[in-house]
Amino acid sequence: MKTYAPKLLVLFLLTTLLFSCSKEDDGVYFNENSEVVNAKINYTDIESEIISLINAHRTGLGLNELGALDIVSGVADGHTEYMIEAGTISHDNFAQRAQTLMEQADAKTVGENVAYGYSSAEGVVNGWLNSEGHRKIIENPDYTHFGISTESNSENRNYFTNIFIKK
Repeated sequence: MKTYAPKLLVLFLLTTLLFSCSKEDDGVYFNENSEVVNAKINYTDIESEIISLINAHRTGLGLNELGALDIVSGVADGHTEYMIEAGTISHDNFAQRAQTLMEQADAKTVGENVAYGYSSAEGVVNGWLNSEGHRKIIENPDYTHFGISTESNSENRNYFTNIFIKK
């Protein structure tokens, strides 16, 4: 005689595990427009100033202002932490970050600027604007949103990751 109790118990446990996590657990939320946001990011003063300076530069050129998306900043934060641990600035694993944003933020295209050592928002933004490649990313008319992450290493030197996306 076959008994189905063990199979039913396994099915019950799998169903419970699959559906018991609340939306708050994953840190990703959807607003009414199906836009991915992450409510756990708090921008520092320098990050808020970078957002303002980049948008002021763009609007001064007649380009659209970019919306800051917390999910993009969260991805940027992971890369900033990676650079601090590695002790160097890089675009390592950029394809993975881009793929994550394409899947989770509905990004169509992704661009990234990184920097190290600047002590102010104005300094890092000017550094990016004085570099042709970085400036092209900031001035790309197709981008609609961005995110920023700034953290300091143990010597109090700042690392920056600024990611831009087109939705």
